Amino acid sequence: QVQLEESGGGLVQPGGSLRLSCVVSGRALSSLNMAWFRQPPEKEREFVASVMWITPKTDYGDSVKGRFTISRDNAVHTLYLQMNSLKSEDTAVYYCAANQRVGLEYTEVHEYDYWGRGTQVTVSS
Repeated sequence: QVQLEESGGGLVQPGGSLRLSCVVSGRALSSLNMAWFRQPPEKEREFVASVMWITPKTDYGDSVKGRFTISRDNAVHTLYLQMNSLKSEDTAVYYCAANQRVGLEYTEVHEYDYWGRGTQVTVSS
């Protein structure tokens, strides 16, 4: 059973930066497709970024391209999301997600089988 635990959320001013972490246990990170999703208040959960295990290919949601970077360190079983130039509309609960499928692109909520509990990111002055 894959377990995911996020950390690194908090309160940050507009224009600031945060780095989220997701520690993976129960299976080698190198064999998992990984993603970040977020859920703003009273909205649907939406795709932020993903990285596949079979290839270094990454994908990003349109609203975060050029500002967020997803990365993984298999040696320490951790997925990261570096968030720069944060905006108030980035305020949300951020979730780490994983699946063990074989493919090149997974960006939909229903394509992920394992989820963390989430970490709150609030962008406000």
